[in-house]
Amino acid sequence: MIRSFLIAALALIPAFARAADGFALADTPGEHLDVLLDGKTVASYMYAYDKSSKERLNATYKPFLHVFDAEGKAPITQGAGGKQFPHHRGIYIGWNKISVAGAAKGYDRWHMSGGEIVHQKFENQSANADMATFTSVTNWNDEKGQPFLVETRTMTFRKAPAPARVLIDFASSIKAVANDTTLGGDPEHAGIHYRPAGDIEPTKTSYLYPVEKAKPHTDKDYAWMAESYTLPGDKTYCVAELNHPENPKETRMSAYRDYGRFGFFPQATIKKDQSQAFKYRFIIADGGMLSAEYIQKVWDDYTGAKTPSPVPAGTALPAEGAAKTPGGAKKPDPKKDPQAAPVAK
Repeated sequence: MIRSFLIAALALIPAFARAADGFALADTPGEHLDVLLDGKTVASYMYAYDKSSKERLNATYKPFLHVFDAEGKAPITQGAGGKQFPHHRGIYIGWNKISVAGAAKGYDRWHMSGGEIVHQKFENQSANADMATFTSVTNWNDEKGQPFLVETRTMTFRKAPAPARVLIDFASSIKAVANDTTLGGDPEHAGIHYRPAGDIEPTKTSYLYPVEKAKPHTDKDYAWMAESYTLPGDKTYCVAELNHPENPKETRMSAYRDYGRFGFFPQATIKKDQSQAFKYRFIIADGGMLSAEYIQKVWDDYTGAKTPSPVPAGTALPAEGAAKTPGGAKKPDPKKDPQAAPVAK
């Protein structure tokens, strides 16, 4: 008995050593896959799917990535059960207007009505001193539980150059398995987005854009966008989302809400049995807004630019208010700005 115990204990030593030095992955089967850096949780991929009750289904109807603070103790993103727009969760993907040729109706995989996005399996899990990566295969199901899209979602984690903390690469390949499929909607309800924790302090939210005199409601194809937000205890974070040049063109953006949800809205039509790829990088930093020079340098590294890009003049703007958001700025007027979407939900 003692010998068996010692053998089992010794077998665990390499795993703990890896977790304490560099990146490691730790799975809680059927619930979440944790990404560790030097023994601390960097992020948790929440992939549970549970139909045992209405409450559990609402909590598990789509996978998303929770991002954690530097101590690895608490998420800095919103998860299931958020009081404001609870379908906004961490780093996530979805479109509210998905049409499949021949189908009687469309699908909403943003608000998650009439079907779920269900994790099927993991592929290509690996971690070492420099990086961690995993691939989640998900089915985007209709109301009968049949997939009309199959997604292969790969997330890769690396240490960020100072002053940021971590880089998260989000790569999704979406295959149309039922028929030709169009991913549509609007910038407020579709795309690849980041949602800060729900207890954000709205009056302290601000954004940085990579162009001079930015008009984020109407501009297209930004190389990147960045947000600064504050959580209770005056804990401030900066997140930048980088748009890979291989993504669909004519991409619009949503990056102005004071509750912090922001992201890119690419559109695409996918032929049956073919796939569409999407690539984005997230920079996670503790503290105030990163500089345009820093973000542009990371974008160059991400995209493989052969020569350094000019440092953009950039535009920094305070966030705009949303409905029932105390102290928020006045929301855009659709009569003056025809592309200004209604308050995001």
